[in-house]
Amino acid sequence: MKAVSTNNAPAAIGPYAQGIIVNNMFYSSGQIPLTAAGELVDGDITAQTNQVFENLKAVLKEAGSSLDQVVKTTVFMKDMNDFADMNEVYASHFGTHKPARSAVEVARLPKDVKVEIEVIALVK
Repeated sequence: MKAVSTNNAPAAIGPYAQGIIVNNMFYSSGQIPLTAAGELVDGDITAQTNQVFENLKAVLKEAGSSLDQVVKTTVFMKDMNDFADMNEVYASHFGTHKPARSAVEVARLPKDVKVEIEVIALVK
């Protein structure tokens, strides 16, 4: 088991790793719309989802993977009414690649953000 950490994504805000590699699989912690400097992207679901994907790309790269190697995502949303806008941004980052996905509405997310996404990916 190997912990993954990069300065190109926000540092963990608790006792956890940005991600873990086990048996050529990468498991990310949930990424929220914080910049690598730890500043909250305060905006609509589109802006927040884009920042989450920048963070995911950074941790995936550090793990030796990428979005095209993602096999499963879990999307946590504050308001399912934002689903269509989130989904548009999500699709733009994955292109033709379509990993398995779960999407759920939750009562509250860290720092009261609108979206958090975690991924499982193959490591090249």
